[in-house]
Amino acid sequence: METFNTLHRYGLARSVEVWQNNELVGGLYGIQIGKVFCGESMFAKVSNASKTGFIHFIETHKNDLELIDCQSHTDHLESLGARMIPKKDFLKILHQNNERR
Repeated sequence: METFNTLHRYGLARSVEVWQNNELVGGLYGIQIGKVFCGESMFAKVSNASKTGFIHFIETHKNDLELIDCQSHTDHLESLGARMIPKKDFLKILHQNNERR
């Protein structure tokens, strides 16, 4: 938690909270460097809460992102549009992003 708080102070950590009736029911968090967001974790206490948060994040940042790294493939993430890409393509995107700084 301390590391993510530090990353947040540097403007690198991102999070989305989903609230229902004044209760935190879902969300996600990760880090964003340039136009690459690396998702760390998602959670939901209520069905589809994390999906709602993820969709909101995408809609809010769709013009600011080239890649969202989900870290692992799951049916849940695939249902949200995730797909596997070759390592060489992933590294190329990271390299191109680094050149934009």
